[in-house]
Amino acid sequence: MESTKDAATILDVRSVVEAISTDDDNAPVYQVESLCMRCHENGTTRFLLTLIPHFRKILLSAFECSHCGERNNEVQFAGEIQPRGSRYCVEFKSGDQKMLNRQVVKSETATIKIPQLEFEIPPEAQRGSLSTVEGILLRASEELQALQEERKKVDPETAEAIDKFTLRLKECATGNLSFTFILDDPAGNSFVENPFAPSPDPSLRIEFYDRSHEQQATLGYLFDPSLSAEVNNQTSLNNIPSEGTVEPHGSVGAVAGRRAIAQGNTVEFAEALFRYTAPEEVMTFPSTCGACAVSCETRMYLTKIPYFQEVIVMASTCDGCGYRNSELKPGGAIPPKGKKISVTVKNIVDLSRDVIKSDTASVEIPEIDLELTSGTLGGIVTTIEGLITKISEALERVHGFTFGDSLEEGRKDKWQDFRARLIKLLSLEEPWTLIMDDALSNSFIAPASDDIKDDHQLTIEEYERSWEQNEELGLNDMDTSSADAAYNATS
Repeated sequence: MESTKDAATILDVRSVVEAISTDDDNAPVYQVESLCMRCHENGTTRFLLTLIPHFRKILLSAFECSHCGERNNEVQFAGEIQPRGSRYCVEFKSGDQKMLNRQVVKSETATIKIPQLEFEIPPEAQRGSLSTVEGILLRASEELQALQEERKKVDPETAEAIDKFTLRLKECATGNLSFTFILDDPAGNSFVENPFAPSPDPSLRIEFYDRSHEQQATLGYLFDPSLSAEVNNQTSLNNIPSEGTVEPHGSVGAVAGRRAIAQGNTVEFAEALFRYTAPEEVMTFPSTCGACAVSCETRMYLTKIPYFQEVIVMASTCDGCGYRNSELKPGGAIPPKGKKISVTVKNIVDLSRDVIKSDTASVEIPEIDLELTSGTLGGIVTTIEGLITKISEALERVHGFTFGDSLEEGRKDKWQDFRARLIKLLSLEEPWTLIMDDALSNSFIAPASDDIKDDHQLTIEEYERSWEQNEELGLNDMDTSSADAAYNATS
């Protein structure tokens, strides 16, 4: 009898992810005794570690109490915290019930907001879950109504206000009210489905941001710097070199500069930059690690890329947590015009062209109807082949488990066809076009010849930015009159 009950509970655990297959159908389910928070008797919690295809490793837990019947399921992430936080904003219009079926992965660190209702679900209110927008709103409504009978006896005014609020919340859940759904996760492990993928979703906006010190502390990244100092002192006393120690650099020559920058960046990044010119001087200055907030060093140098502009290369490494970061910043003034760069890719030489994509550049490949808005992928230094590979990896990561077995057959076939077409670009069976549109002119595709005029496959078009583009970039409200007056006075 007991074995039958265990089997039923295991099936209940698996029912939470019955549409999420793993490579191992016999993945073990671990069972432990745990305290029931309702009746304070011992219940049973079962854990299942599984992998959502092309998304994250997750840990599913299902609790059941045989004494009072209490049951709940939770999702926790077993993978790493992402380098940046993510914010998903979805605009829902009234009368569109179907769009509320978007799948949502909410991690235990995510916050859900609906500004129109001044409503917020903090991370501790709803644990990690795998649901839909409608399911999350209905669950919140049910939880608000849970103690209404007792509340009416103690505080009838508050109970009445909650009744009115839950009615509006249910109207949002049924598609009768327009509202904005915001999913903000500092860990970057949450996700909202794009039902139009791989095409852009006009209602969905995705933002990636650097975490604040408070968010880093919440995620457990911050630690006492004195502890790190004690460890380093103890290591030096024992004459044991600490693992991963980076030799500090001051202002050094070109040869040492290559070594200094390479220590903080990937081989691909270093090789792509040093192909143009070696730094004559590398400057080192103190900074703070973006992951653990411990003091570290940042190395920087200025270089000129032919047919492009001066750029500032910055690389940081942290001895405390091992975090590494590299950035490419434009040098000089903000260009007065935007730039649209197009290249026709025909052969393997074209795939090796160097590419600098800034975080304000959008990417388009008309042959496969692919369009990535500005901000997607961030700023990267790579090649055309590397860019296509990064796009493929990013699409799988951002769209999460929509690639998995839970997807409808029609949409699944559509995704598989699109992925095949994307990878097929690298086989060069047919020519295709890569277009980068950067309103700040900070992106670049290297010519295949020494003289850019001889490269007929590469076209560069400058254009006047629109008012909307200047507004998005914060240029409309920029006032430099005081700085100009001070500069003119000193000169």
